[in-house]
Amino acid sequence: MRFENTAADVWLPIPSDEIEDLPEPGASGLNYRFWDGGPEFPADPAHCAFYVVPYMKGSEIAVRPLAAMTSLRVVQTLSAGIDHVTPGIDSLPPGVAVCNAKGVHEASTAELTLALILASLRGIPGFVRGQDAEEWRAGFYPALADKSVLIVGYGSIGAAIEDRLAPFECARVSRVARSARTTARGEVHPLTELPTLLPDADVVVLSTPLTPATRHLADAGFLGRMKDGALLVNVARGPVVDTAALLKEVETGRITAALDVTDPEPLPAGHPLWHAPGVLISPHVGGSTSAFMPRAKRLIAGQLRRFVAGEEQANVLLTTG
Repeated sequence: MRFENTAADVWLPIPSDEIEDLPEPGASGLNYRFWDGGPEFPADPAHCAFYVVPYMKGSEIAVRPLAAMTSLRVVQTLSAGIDHVTPGIDSLPPGVAVCNAKGVHEASTAELTLALILASLRGIPGFVRGQDAEEWRAGFYPALADKSVLIVGYGSIGAAIEDRLAPFECARVSRVARSARTTARGEVHPLTELPTLLPDADVVVLSTPLTPATRHLADAGFLGRMKDGALLVNVARGPVVDTAALLKEVETGRITAALDVTDPEPLPAGHPLWHAPGVLISPHVGGSTSAFMPRAKRLIAGQLRRFVAGEEQANVLLTTG
């Protein structure tokens, strides 16, 4: 969809003077307002035309101004998913483009995915505990080499994960997305073929967006189809996995898990996942690295230049109607 060049408020979670190559406010007619989720709004939400959602502040903050943003034309998230803003989408006027942050998180999330796989297989958490206890925990541990990896959710992040798997001499990498297609690296299977692919995978990586179709995708049936000794890695969203079903599986020792996201999140003190056997947890830091801010700033500047020029926004996942 195209937008006309008119004066408009832009809400940014990063001060505008810290973002290079933004359209000049005087020449472009844009008024930059800084809001990072604080209790006070920076201006009347009714005048906001372009809303960059505060990063990692939760759904309640993300949607708080939306109902009052009656002039809104673009919602730009700084995350790969838009599930944290979807509760407020029905309140938006028609014609609003909702965009994700494709291109911002691929490298960082793929790095963490490999770190979680390697740490889990090679026993790094046990080594850390051994170091704390001054114990020499020698032995043989699984390698990623010669393993079969299944990537469930083969978008830009899934592809970045496969790029980083390439040097590790995996036996094969299989790919699953909502629908079948062919990529430069090979066939992408549709979700309907997932039950037949799960039993052959040594490592199953979840990198799907959270949608009604993927909520509890990794349920008891999914987990039960995984082979004995397989590793589940979740870098998607916590509710993609049925936590109760996962606990039942890992408590038997049949499978292990590495989770950058959990349900609930943040994981509260006393939750059984904290001490479940074979479970490695990182605190939702897939995109939270030094690579985030430069990429986020470039995305914001590029989208606003398109906005001022009357061009179509990039990364549009839906347009309200």
